Amino acid sequence: MTVGVVLLAAGGSSRLGRPKQLVVHQGQTLVRRAAEAALSVDGGPVVVVLGAQHEAVGAELAGLAVRTVVHADWAAGPGGSLRAGLRALTSDETGDVEAVVVLLCDQLRVDAAHLRALVATWRHTGCAVVASAYDGARGVPALFSRTVFAELEALQPEQGARGVIARDASRVAEVPLPGGDEDVDTAADLARLT
Repeated sequence: MTVGVVLLAAGGSSRLGRPKQLVVHQGQTLVRRAAEAALSVDGGPVVVVLGAQHEAVGAELAGLAVRTVVHADWAAGPGGSLRAGLRALTSDETGDVEAVVVLLCDQLRVDAAHLRALVATWRHTGCAVVASAYDGARGVPALFSRTVFAELEALQPEQGARGVIARDASRVAEVPLPGGDEDVDTAADLARLT
């Protein structure tokens, strides 16, 4: 059962004032750090969805075995970017995937071990969704089995994956992610990071 990954890295970082994907943390840009973690998940295909500053962000992925997709309508919201990534992941050239892990590039507490734990939990429980649990909520990174791909495809541009996670609590397993809400959205976040 192949697990693919969709890494969402298309946003314009308007609150930060510069591309968060290119922020350096522990010697690596956030986008490269997230892509390397994604590549360790399960040996399945990894799709990175680019948008704003796509040439500069894409250059950070040089040498990595990822497929990039430029989503022209990235400014409309994460739902469209997620759909673009999922379509690329499920196209004939990437093969059949039974589940997809969706992640962002700016969640500082996410590492390869956490992503692998999402996959292991799915394989053990068979749940349709395996979400990260942090700050009293369930969110991404999260794994979605093929049975919910249609729900991801139906997302409106302004919607994220959290609505699919919340739709039916009985089908969701959790993997704790302490500090999972620590991301890079503002200059204050960046100052805390450095």
